[in-house]
Amino acid sequence: MITKEKKTQLIKDIEAMLKSAASIVFVKFDKLTVKDANALRRGLDKENVAYKVSKKTLLKRVLDTKGFEGSLPDLEGEIAIAASSDPLSAAREVYAFQSAHKDNISIVGGVFDGKYQDKAQMISIATIPPLQTLRGMFVNIINSPIQRLVIGLNAVAGKKSA
Repeated sequence: MITKEKKTQLIKDIEAMLKSAASIVFVKFDKLTVKDANALRRGLDKENVAYKVSKKTLLKRVLDTKGFEGSLPDLEGEIAIAASSDPLSAAREVYAFQSAHKDNISIVGGVFDGKYQDKAQMISIATIPPLQTLRGMFVNIINSPIQRLVIGLNAVAGKKSA
């Protein structure tokens, strides 16, 4: 049994964690070893992602005060939350860890852009490539027509000189 003071402190901790969060991921974990839990926490910490195991009733109480759009996804089992000021890093890091520990941890939903998201939506957010990769993809798209034009001009120049 948790005392009222402890519950009040947990609520304050969750509120502080979510205050500057651009995205929140709800993480279901089951039979996660201490070694794996520590590895997850270290990985999230490197990316400045806060992680906290929470009682669902206390978490729902805090989330109700935030005024997010939509409805809270079903939170079954043991739940933790990962939150970050970077909109993608929390989902991306939890998803990366989930890939190696499918039986023990999974994303069950989250909050992105002020709206509740279900599991599928959060996984699609988690698989968005990093900004540097997106920039590289954009440059390739812009560069592709130019490359084709140069190849075509070289082919025409090669035929005329032959």
